[in-house]
Amino acid sequence: MKKKICILGATGSIGSSTLKVAIANKNDFIIDTLVANTDTKKILFQIKKYKPNNYIIKDLNTFLKIKKKISYNKKIKLFNNYNNIFKQKKKFDITISAIPGVAGLEPTLNLIKKSKKMLIANKEAIICGWNLIEKISKKSKTQIVPIDSEHYSIFELTKDCKNDEIKEIFITASGGPFLNLPLNKFSKIKPYQAIKHPKWSMGKKISIDSATLMNKVLEVLEASKIFPYDFNKYKILIHPQSLVHAIVNFKNGLSKMIYHLPDMTIPISNAMFANDKNIKDKNYISSKNNFNKNKNLVFRKVDKKRFPSINILKTVQKHPSGAVIVNGSNEILVDLFLKKKITFNSIMVYLSRILNNKDFNKMASIKPVNLKNIYKVDSWSKNITMKLIEKKA
Repeated sequence: MKKKICILGATGSIGSSTLKVAIANKNDFIIDTLVANTDTKKILFQIKKYKPNNYIIKDLNTFLKIKKKISYNKKIKLFNNYNNIFKQKKKFDITISAIPGVAGLEPTLNLIKKSKKMLIANKEAIICGWNLIEKISKKSKTQIVPIDSEHYSIFELTKDCKNDEIKEIFITASGGPFLNLPLNKFSKIKPYQAIKHPKWSMGKKISIDSATLMNKVLEVLEASKIFPYDFNKYKILIHPQSLVHAIVNFKNGLSKMIYHLPDMTIPISNAMFANDKNIKDKNYISSKNNFNKNKNLVFRKVDKKRFPSINILKTVQKHPSGAVIVNGSNEILVDLFLKKKITFNSIMVYLSRILNNKDFNKMASIKPVNLKNIYKVDSWSKNITMKLIEKKA
């Protein structure tokens, strides 16, 4: 029987990759519901190409535009909210959560209740609201599977592993576009340079996070929420080739790693097919794992002068809402950098000031046990970040 899928964040890179997998496996999946916000061009393209049963467009102006343009199409139902989903009695077989930022948390929580399996690519939702995700998924009997390449790799490598069996878990990082750039040139980095990732095709925000290594800071925090292993076992390792995505060192002397090309359709399709080893080699999967060309896999320690972001990990991890604050502040700072209102180096300067703010300990101690608390802390972090910027200006 075909599995019915829903994609939150259909027009982003994860959503687009998921649609590639689904359309290449028409006998296995039905593209039932897509959710997007403002990308009119891409929404129209997806309606025409993928013919979903339902399309939820959250932005009202975009919804009205699309509705007018496809008024002739009676087969596809357009909505401006999730009400139709909540009324459905039957669950989606698979929902992909890929709405970026903390904005993706509430729809993720709501859709867990309506899904048999939830594949999560939104690290911010996990970082800020894992307690809620875990609670609701248990109550709804929904399986949660992370699909970031690093976390999916850890998911596969550590199945049935106990904490005392594991010595270290390495999350790899490409190092981004400035891995070998002289430090004295960092102050002149422009947004168009920072979004050019050497290996992955990603959105602007995650590309900037890769350049600062904040993506790995967030990924360590994310992993520590999802998996039941001690925080100090997680390490970041620079691996410019982006071929090995996670390495687990066991106490028995063995090490295991997962190797695949930097192509998100690989972890997505494996998660959708529950790691079926007999997945046919479809044209959406890059199968050119040429080990002869990759004789020398390069790994190196993180240079803390080049990537000062990793210095904040221990401070952030100590507080219940430390990760919520760092995530919210970083969202604002990356956006301001993209708008050319602050420099690349300023991202970490301002982030460090947030951690030293007189109210940081008070706000970071608030437990993220409900959406109200999470949004309160997130709002504070964004407001205090903007005040710092305005004060400097």
